[in-house]
Amino acid sequence: MIKNKIKVFRAMHDMTQEDLAKKLGVTRQTVIALEKGKYYPSLELAFKIARVFGVGIEDVFIYEENF
Repeated sequence: MIKNKIKVFRAMHDMTQEDLAKKLGVTRQTVIALEKGKYYPSLELAFKIARVFGVGIEDVFIYEENF
């Protein structure tokens, strides 16, 4: 399972879902789905998200193994 902190980082940067979507070149609905964990980004999109916030990819995305 992959969790993310997109909503947290967005709040820290005073950024709306629409603002983030525009920076990433995706729709607001995509950002909503990402934040809710209903959609996993491509590796390229994950790196773009991390770069928007100026952090490493593992700061935004957390992989949890289910045993």
